[in-house]
Amino acid sequence: MPETRFKIRWPDGSEAICYSPSSIVRSYFVLERDYQLADFVARSQTALNIASDRVRAKYGRACGLALGQLAEIEATAAQFYSHSQSLVRVIEFIE
Repeated sequence: MPETRFKIRWPDGSEAICYSPSSIVRSYFVLERDYQLADFVARSQTALNIASDRVRAKYGRACGLALGQLAEIEATAAQFYSHSQSLVRVIEFIE
């Protein structure tokens, strides 16, 4: 499982580097594409839960880093739900 980090830009212009224990995130995000906030969160939930499940299948336990990353994405996203046209851009994949 190749670890993959992905750099994003939040609606306020701030950037973050997110962690996945699997390259599955590449199947859910396209570089230089803007995602509606709810869509970005839903894609993150799906991809990071799959990644965590892959770790569980291989090592017998969920990936705390993936689940922690997901919690961080959800918490940060909550700050922007009241803004109209809240977009998140996926900037790059880092392996």
